[in-house]
Amino acid sequence: MDASWLYIFMPIAGLNIFWPGLVLLGFAVGVIGGFFGMAGAWMVTPGLNILGFPMAFAIGTDMAHIAGKSMISTMRHSKFGNVDYKLGIVMLVGTMAGIECGARVVMHLERLGIVGPVVRWIYVALLLLIAWMVFYDYYKAVSKKKQGIVDGEKGTEGVTWYKTIHKIRIPPMMHFKTGGFTCSAWVPIMVSFITGILAGLLGIGGGLFRMPALIYLIGCPTHISVGTDLFEVMISGLYGAFTYTLKGRIELVAVFVMLAGAAIGAQIGTVATKYAKGYGIRVVFGCAVLACMVSIVLKQYKFNDAATVVILGAIGIICVFIMSVMFRGAAAELRAKKAKEHLKPSQA
Repeated sequence: MDASWLYIFMPIAGLNIFWPGLVLLGFAVGVIGGFFGMAGAWMVTPGLNILGFPMAFAIGTDMAHIAGKSMISTMRHSKFGNVDYKLGIVMLVGTMAGIECGARVVMHLERLGIVGPVVRWIYVALLLLIAWMVFYDYYKAVSKKKQGIVDGEKGTEGVTWYKTIHKIRIPPMMHFKTGGFTCSAWVPIMVSFITGILAGLLGIGGGLFRMPALIYLIGCPTHISVGTDLFEVMISGLYGAFTYTLKGRIELVAVFVMLAGAAIGAQIGTVATKYAKGYGIRVVFGCAVLACMVSIVLKQYKFNDAATVVILGAIGIICVFIMSVMFRGAAAELRAKKAKEHLKPSQA
């Protein structure tokens, strides 16, 4: 049976790519990105590479894709009041400079012919670090809860590094009303500069690192971190797409194919955050990070089929979980609303 119709030609990269894989990747990343507060690009770059894109094209195409998808998610989160625009704008200063530095490093590595292995191993190291941080945070919070320890107004917390960082009092000091904290403006700027370098280097919006950084280093509540990070990813993604377009490393056909799925998925993921608890979001995020890390290691050692199964399988399972959270939460909300309506006549 001829399966050629399942492949689409990418004119800039000069490759035939399995288009259903692109649609699934776009939809799943939309769901997961809207739920975790990032563009999900940390799965797109390795996912595109596994589907057959050279690493530099995977990075550039990813940057263009996340800009469009994050715009959809940001507008949705803004309606829920989850975006601290003041914090996001301050962080843009460091993000722009960082992305350009990272993109220049990628071009240099490509000239040396080592961009693929270097980017993959940096991914693995950072994913391992983030997974450890997420699960350690959860373990510490659960331990504190069992002991009856409460961290002020925020309740029981695990990692509280932001309390030490907030002691930095270098002017100007800024208060972020939506996030509910005051700190030196240099704290979010430096955090965003570092995450910007990683974004430009790895082809992501930086959300993989910025969302944990907003929680653990800056002290943002989880739901505000989700919305603010997506706003930041949207802007940094647009800039990243611009700089990679100038370098001729973006495949626009793949971008539009993925955005078709992402437009639907982003709506689902964003609504699901309304019904998920803060630590529930973080634990599922940690599992997704580990799955992504395993797939990259398999790709590095040429186990391409196994890498594809792991990344697409993990994305599929997490998508189903997130959609179930949304449907269960919406159903419970609807039942509560109906019960309230039935109660009103009887009270009258």
